Amino acid sequence: MTSEREIINRVAKSPLITIDLEELYEPGERVIYDLKDNLFNGIILKEKEFREHMRMNDWSAYSDKHVAVYCSVDAIIPRWAYMLLVAHLEPFAKTIFYGDLQELENELFKQAIRKMNLTEYTDKKVVIKGCSKIQVPTAAYLEITKLLRPYAFSIMYGEPCSTVPVYKQPSKPK
Repeated sequence: MTSEREIINRVAKSPLITIDLEELYEPGERVIYDLKDNLFNGIILKEKEFREHMRMNDWSAYSDKHVAVYCSVDAIIPRWAYMLLVAHLEPFAKTIFYGDLQELENELFKQAIRKMNLTEYTDKKVVIKGCSKIQVPTAAYLEITKLLRPYAFSIMYGEPCSTVPVYKQPSKPK
């Protein structure tokens, strides 16, 4: 004798709220501006030549791009050089960040997380989605946990059907 039982999707009925960090991905090409290419003999920046390069370069090539600015060789770069570079990039680039491409990606995610209204997760059970089609930087998981912890009742990592507990509010004294 077989009995038919209704299959209940407990995940769909759960009070869990999922945050998919992949949805915070800022579209646009990521590029590096490496100041080593502006160094004389690979060690020193000459002001006159640098200013000439800044003046003559076609900065429109950086239109709507996320630009990571850094120097990949051990050289002393005066701070004004970075400032001059930004003055030329800023009218075109979507983002300008000091650091390499990984640091740029970390910063783009952090900025997106900081724009979220985290109060809507007050006293909620939140799952930070683990799998994604794009590479979400580890720094983004740290940032969302740090900023969400004061609001959420609990924070978990993974998928609603298989989560790893990360944080739970302490019990309040009665």
